[in-house]
Amino acid sequence: MIRFFDIVLSLIGLVILLPVFLVISIWIKLDSPGPIFFKQDRVGLNGIDFHLIKFRTMFLNSDRKGLLTVGNSDNRVTSSGYFLRKFKIDELPQLANVFIGKMSIVGPRPEVRKYVDLYTEDQRLVLSVPPGITDYSSIKFRNENELLAKSSMPEECYIKDILPVKLKLNMIYIRDRSIYQYFKIIILTLFPGNNFSDPLHKGR
Repeated sequence: MIRFFDIVLSLIGLVILLPVFLVISIWIKLDSPGPIFFKQDRVGLNGIDFHLIKFRTMFLNSDRKGLLTVGNSDNRVTSSGYFLRKFKIDELPQLANVFIGKMSIVGPRPEVRKYVDLYTEDQRLVLSVPPGITDYSSIKFRNENELLAKSSMPEECYIKDILPVKLKLNMIYIRDRSIYQYFKIIILTLFPGNNFSDPLHKGR
């Protein structure tokens, strides 16, 4: 049933957003040299790599200087990229990943192989479901770049402090994966406000 809603919602989203995509594409091309889209290998269902699609928000080949983006001071990010990242618009092309079955609208955010290789056997449970555009961790760490900017060692902070919490939140969704949770997370993503109740604190 979740796959049915993935197909329907991603198709509707792609059709409705097509004019917006065209405007953004022109902006990206005018803003800096390079392709409109950024494709990166991420680890998906059952540990199989796939090409994740985003609008390009960095100057060409910037990913070679590091995998993490740190705050608003990262000089690898283009002018259009700052705007697209701030409002998470750069993620919208992943609706195409959803439509072709590589992702779900809701599910654990797919990581690069470098970080997946650090997972424990228990944590690898997140690879048992399709990765998603949004999940509880996306909502909780909406300002992840700013959090990393405050650290003198951002990658170590990500690996030791942020990634383990993300994986715990992923587990909560996986163990109670349902249509209810699916639409709950979509609504919380679209209308975050103060409505997010951290599942990790439930019952405390």
